Amino acid sequence: QRYALLFMPGSYGSKTHPLNFKVGYYTSVAGLGLSPGDVVINGSVYVRNQCFGPGNCVALDNFWRSLSNLTINVTTPGFGCYSGEFWAVSQAAPMRRVHVNGFATLMDYCTGPSFASGGFIADSAFDGSTVVNGSQQQWLVRNSRLDGWTNGVWNQVFSGVVGAPAQCFPSQKSCGGPYTTVATSPVTREAPYLYLDAAGNYQVFVPAVQRNASGTTWAAGRTPGASIPISRFFIARPSDSVQTINNQLSRGKNLILSPGIYRLEAPIRVKHDDTVVLGLGFPTLVPQDGNAALRVSNANGVDLSGMIVDAGPERSPVLLQVGSGRSEGDDGDGNDHNASNPSALQDVFFRIGGATPGRATTALVINSDDVILDDIWSWRADHGNGVGWTANTADTGVVVNGDSVTAYGLFVEHYQKYNVIWNGNRGTDIFFQNELPYDVPNQAAWMEAPGVDGFAAFKVAPGVTSFRGYGMGSYSFFNQGVDIFADHAFEVPTTLPLASLNDLLTIFLDPSHGSGGIRHVVNDVGGSSTKANPDTPVTVVSYP
Repeated sequence: QRYALLFMPGSYGSKTHPLNFKVGYYTSVAGLGLSPGDVVINGSVYVRNQCFGPGNCVALDNFWRSLSNLTINVTTPGFGCYSGEFWAVSQAAPMRRVHVNGFATLMDYCTGPSFASGGFIADSAFDGSTVVNGSQQQWLVRNSRLDGWTNGVWNQVFSGVVGAPAQCFPSQKSCGGPYTTVATSPVTREAPYLYLDAAGNYQVFVPAVQRNASGTTWAAGRTPGASIPISRFFIARPSDSVQTINNQLSRGKNLILSPGIYRLEAPIRVKHDDTVVLGLGFPTLVPQDGNAALRVSNANGVDLSGMIVDAGPERSPVLLQVGSGRSEGDDGDGNDHNASNPSALQDVFFRIGGATPGRATTALVINSDDVILDDIWSWRADHGNGVGWTANTADTGVVVNGDSVTAYGLFVEHYQKYNVIWNGNRGTDIFFQNELPYDVPNQAAWMEAPGVDGFAAFKVAPGVTSFRGYGMGSYSFFNQGVDIFADHAFEVPTTLPLASLNDLLTIFLDPSHGSGGIRHVVNDVGGSSTKANPDTPVTVVSYP
């Protein structure tokens, strides 16, 4: 089941009778106001650890849930240890356009060991308390406001955040950390959202592009952007055929995907400029015949937001493709280039196996220029249904062929070759989190080339002349009982401008069950991550 829990404008709960509730799997909680202050919850909206036995309470599997577009006045009387706004999540659990007044924590420290692997916050503000990072291994906060931040673990990144900790990487006694702090975000487009206007009519608000911005879009009043009346949307249900959906899109309609699972015999096709595809309640697209789930032509200003794409029973060469340019490298003709009206993907999550058996070659391909990627989790499942080296096969999680593509919060894990391949010029990635595949059966099965062990987590193609990266980490946990090595986690041209990459790290996970490791951080630079230095970041501050 999938759920969208939508709050009409107004105030809910009180100091004496607060509203406190938990957010579970496949649930999006959102206010229906134009601004976050239009929906106020006096209480808390929380996610806590899952307990799998005594002494085994963690947030590592708290995926696929979201909170957006409302204000929380934290009111938790009688909660004891759980007093406060608890948002103990891992990947694919974004918080957007939320104003928290009171104590907030990203760690559930009330049960242990409380491991967590988040996370993403954007366009949000926290007043009245220092946000507790606690055990969160990594986190990205983008274009928000903080009253304070307690600590870092491996890779805490802040981009365009008012009140962010000062740059401090690697961690040091003098400044804490590890913190990667970027003063302004180069180009952003906040996620579209459903709201009720003053006349009681539904509309979808599409925030405008922001450049070199910091803080929230709503700090000085209404968020810049435009409203689209609900009459200009086709509201799809899982029972609708893909032909019906595509007919509506071809007529110029935008698309709302209501909660549910959409089994698609052909791709959803987006052809018109400025089309919005908005998912409510984690709608899940599953190709059935080796097709893509969604294809976007060389249109400008397209916005895809809030959906899961599952690989299906037949191998798909690609699950989601933006732009119909050449399959490899920059098309060079500029036909898909429109920097003033970039397309964007926000909170788009991919799975190869885990929920249902599935196979793909590549999950996400970006051929268009200037696309903004904002909170992407591309996951070849390491547990769940249909999982194994020869079961949920997938080469690569993300391929970027377009120029001037900007990514924030790129989580790409467990793919069997390169996790990310970046072929375009002038690209930027702010925050990257990766785990290499756990289930490599032997070294011979995982070789980039003769004499080159393993595959890099993130490969910038040899012909690329400019790329910027900030706060990028790759972790290894080879659990088949044999030594498996990757020669390096990051592979980039040595001819990139100086300090193109900033704050890189590798980590060897779980020495009691893991083997092998990563020999270098980037190319042949940086030390090794092996059983000799487990759970310890090996860092490169800048490269080349």
